[in-house]
Amino acid sequence: MNQNLDEKQARFQLNNIPNRLGHIAANLARIKSFSQIAYKEAVKSVIVETKWFIEWTAAEIEPLQAEELVNIQIQLAMWELSWHKIWADEKICTEVAEQSGFWSEQVLDMSGLLSESVA
Repeated sequence: MNQNLDEKQARFQLNNIPNRLGHIAANLARIKSFSQIAYKEAVKSVIVETKWFIEWTAAEIEPLQAEELVNIQIQLAMWELSWHKIWADEKICTEVAEQSGFWSEQVLDMSGLLSESVA
């Protein structure tokens, strides 16, 4: 791992678990919005960052939640590997955006951040 990634990991892990999950949810929402406004490299960059965020969080949460995150991480890795093909197909790109939005809501719900602010 390079030094920048080590520094990013150290900063990220200063956050508590709900905030880390909130960051993951926000990144998934960015994937959705960036996919809809033609930022190919930005989307790929956020995909890579989100995979790391999941890596740095999954081991510290409940097993069922960790499984959900790891499943998202696997799909993100698959998207990363075929990003040029995905980006070239508007239908698939739309599906990626929709799936990312769904995951964003799911992870935000998992974080409990919304229920904390209401209480």
